[in-house]
Formats: sequence, structure tokens, C-alpha cells
Amino acid sequence: MNTIQVELGNRSYPIWVKPGLLSDLPDKLQIFNHGQQWVIITQPFLAGEYGSRLAEQLKANDFRVALLTIPKGEQAKALSRVESLYEDLLRMKCDRSTTILALGGGVVGDVAGFVAATFMRGIDYIQVPTTLLAMVDSSIGGKTGVNLPQGKNLVGAIYQPKAVAVDPHFLRSLPLRELVSGFAEVLKYGAIRDREFFHLLGKNMEILLSLGDDQMLEDAIARSCAIKAAIVSADEREGGMRRILNFGHTIGHALETTTGYNVLRHGEAIAFGMLCAGFISRNLGFIGSDEWERFRDTLYQLPLPELPSIDPEVVLETITLDKKVQAGTLHFVLLEEIGKAVVSTDVTEDDLLEALEIL
Repeated sequence: MNTIQVELGNRSYPIWVKPGLLSDLPDKLQIFNHGQQWVIITQPFLAGEYGSRLAEQLKANDFRVALLTIPKGEQAKALSRVESLYEDLLRMKCDRSTTILALGGGVVGDVAGFVAATFMRGIDYIQVPTTLLAMVDSSIGGKTGVNLPQGKNLVGAIYQPKAVAVDPHFLRSLPLRELVSGFAEVLKYGAIRDREFFHLLGKNMEILLSLGDDQMLEDAIARSCAIKAAIVSADEREGGMRRILNFGHTIGHALETTTGYNVLRHGEAIAFGMLCAGFISRNLGFIGSDEWERFRDTLYQLPLPELPSIDPEVVLETITLDKKVQAGTLHFVLLEEIGKAVVSTDVTEDDLLEALEIL
């Protein structure tokens, strides 16, 4: 088992990465069990596949467990849905000692984490991610959030879990598009922090997408988690270094918003956003043409869907609402080289529009 530590003083926590970890969870979580109410928050399909069995395993090990479900998709991240969860928790007589288990992908983690951050002014929660995207990204670092009609994750909190339990066996049930979405984020880590890792992923993407090598997959997940853990440990609240994790996200989030959230998977949108960011990096002279082409060709190893028709001006308007715009200035992540990212305030609206045209 790989164990990666997120170092945040008295709020530090482990990330466990191990195939088959779901079966070991009762033992791993015993150190957090003090007779309190545990609540698994998940989605209906996952409740049937994994949640009910996990609840029974925990009960057999002296946990008091209940299970709640939220709808699939971004509609679950509405404030009205969060209010319903608060009411469910109160109905179950949950209190400040209650612990939440977030069993699911990024939507479940975002919603369950936000509920944990705000219910009774904060209760414990543990992330059990079931998608690759959640395993390597959204479950780590404490970012929680829900959506407003104007944009994604505009209401939220940075609230760290007590642990993250990653079982790569969950990936066996995922459709290819979900794997592609996750590997876009895995490539992001190489692009911003580890050149050798990026090139290794490019050489083995076909094997990884087919889940054809368990050890290679576990190592790729663990390396991604380690990169994110190191960045979060150095800059928990995104005052500096952590901003590089937003590589591809400024345009990616805007594409998700303008296409209605249900057209593109998150990682697909981020892949398109990274292509735009790489293009701008080349145009502004941060990287050369050879580096840009190498980066672009590696991203295109992902079988991305055809992007629906977009209006660049509408996407640009959405970008102005992005959380990375501060005092009217956009903080945009570019590449100085593959493996090294930098935050720039020099990206103009014309640069963004030109990049959107390549999509």
C-alpha cells in the first residue's frame, strides 16, 4: 500500500492507495470510530454496487452507520440539494461528533465535503473516491463547493478530510470517458510539476486507458496524489504555489458552464483548457514551438469528444466570473516548460479568444 501524507500540522492526514482497499476500510477507519453516527453520502448506483455492502461491513465492526444518496450529475451541487441533506442529518439526530464518508466521484466529494464543512459549523469527513478524477484531484486538498447558475463551485470552503482512501479497483466499472477525464488530470500533474512523469504517461497512455497494468496504474495514481499533496502542504489556501493546480481550469470551467455541465466531463473540459493554455504559452514566448507540439500531441492521445459549437465571446464572459479573477486581474497558469508551470497576469482577452479559436 502506498501512503502519502498531506502535511498540514494538526490537520495532516493520510492518502492510502491500495487495490482492494474497500474491503479493508473497517480496519483502516477503526482509529476514527468513537461510537458516533457515521453517514455514507453517495449516489444511487454506487449505493447498490458498493455503499450498502460497505455499510454492512462497518456495522459488523461496531460502527453506527446510515446511508444517504444524492442525484447523479451537477444538479446535485445545487444549494437546494445541500439544504435537503442538512434536513436529513437533523432528522437522523446527527450532531458535531458525526462523521461523513463521501463515497463517489467529484460531485459526491464536493457536496459531502461542503456539508461536513458547514453542518454544526464543521464535522469530520473521509473521502472514498470512486473515479480516477476524484482519486487524483478533487478528494485531496480540502476544496469543497456547490454551484450557482452563474458558474461552478462559486460557493464553497477549504475544509480538509481526516483521510482519503483510494482503491483503484473502483476503476474497473468506469466507462472509457470517465477514465479519459481522470487521465487528463493525471497528465496535468506531469505538465505542471514532473516532466519525466508526463513523458512516461504519454508513452503508456494506451495501456493505462485499458487498465492493462495494475502496478503501472497504481504508481500513476500514487505519483499524482504525491504531487498534489506536496503542493497543498506548501500552500493550503491557494495564496501562491497551489494556483498552478488550476492549469487548464480557467477555460475548462468556462467550457463546462457555457455547454451546460452535462455535455463535457470535467476532465475533458480541462484537457481542452490545457490545450488552450499550452497554445497561449507558445504565443507569449514561454515555451517554444517544439515543446508546444510535444505537449499537444501527448494530450491528443486522449480520445477526447468533439467539442460542441461554442461562442468564444460567451466563454470569455464566463471567464470574467472565475474565482481566479482578482481585482479585475486574471491569474492564468502557463507552462515555462513541460514540468514547470507559472502564474501570469499578462494573458489578455485577445489571447483567450485566439486560443478558443483553435478548439
